[in-house]
Amino acid sequence: MRNPIDLFTPIKIGPFELRNRIIMSPMTRLRADEACVPTEMMVRYYTERATAGLIITEGTHPSPLGRGYTYCPGLHNAEQAAGWRKVTDALHEAGGRIFVQLMHAGRVSHSSLLPGRALPVAPSAVRLSGLVHTFSGKVLFETPRALETEEIPQVVEEYRRSAELAVAAGFDGVEIHAATGYLPNQFLVTSSNRRTDAYGGPVEGRARFLLEVVEAVASVRGADRVGVKIAPASPSTRWRTTTRPRRSHTSPARSPPSDSRTSTSDTIPATAGAVPCRASSRST
Repeated sequence: MRNPIDLFTPIKIGPFELRNRIIMSPMTRLRADEACVPTEMMVRYYTERATAGLIITEGTHPSPLGRGYTYCPGLHNAEQAAGWRKVTDALHEAGGRIFVQLMHAGRVSHSSLLPGRALPVAPSAVRLSGLVHTFSGKVLFETPRALETEEIPQVVEEYRRSAELAVAAGFDGVEIHAATGYLPNQFLVTSSNRRTDAYGGPVEGRARFLLEVVEAVASVRGADRVGVKIAPASPSTRWRTTTRPRRSHTSPARSPPSDSRTSTSDTIPATAGAVPCRASSRST
């Protein structure tokens, strides 16, 4: 019989010696300011949890068009990086480790949250059913604008640039949110990806965007400081499209109750030497 694992014993993951095996999953708090700059409340929030072996931040958009919520933090300009630096400095002083989760909302957004009231972008112009939170209250999701093929490399570059800012902000690494209905996941699943170019069709095409993002982010500091969050499905009805979705290519998985507040995660193999990916059926 195997000996039970003590959660409070150290563990090595990639290049990191973690003080224990407790990893704090991303939890949306919406405590940034209106410019998406981290606040002193966020410094206090993360520092109070520094005794976890590793903290993964709440979803943080890598570009202005990646924003999906009201007071969510961003990481696409120097002011936001400076705000995050206050968080990481305080947490490191307390002995903690922290990854930033880069989360591009894609179609899970609204024009009132985006520069120039631009429409949210997505692989295809397929609208979500349901409501989105805005500064004016809950409103219906809009039909997103499908990204042109020539625009996609720029989105990938925005992730790479955000990863560079993560270094300036003092983060130990980056997690790419590719689950539960956000932009990389929108490319992966057939219900939201109706493209006929190199980024659609068979699974190799639908996975192309995510793989390019992973390569771009890993180019900044190496694959051993990059993780990917993936999920086979989302239990939430908010991710349903306005038409009946086709069966996904992903395998079925048991989802937790819809009112669960914690992530259901498994470690799966990643690039050799890299920080493992997390498979989860909950979003940040």
